[in-house]
Amino acid sequence: MRVTVVYSPAPREVREWLLEVPAQATVSMALQASGLGIEFPDVDWKAAALGVWGRKASLAQPLREDDRIEVYRPLLVDPKLARRERFRKQGARAAGLFARKKK
Repeated sequence: MRVTVVYSPAPREVREWLLEVPAQATVSMALQASGLGIEFPDVDWKAAALGVWGRKASLAQPLREDDRIEVYRPLLVDPKLARRERFRKQGARAAGLFARKKK
């Protein structure tokens, strides 16, 4: 069975492994077969957030043919906080429904 493991160690940089795994393989087995832990020893993939095709997954989740396993990096900034800061810098009149439009 073919699966793909994807990891992005930095912004705009993506590493991808195409693997052949047994029919009853799990996410954990695919991550071990990918060599992710060898190439990126600082990543604790057992504690990292994981997904299969963008949906949250566990290490014990069984895989299907052509699944894409994604290993997510932790967020550096809370997205809600970043949006509030951008809005604060823009000002209330420059954004949203009440923005003053130039004619």
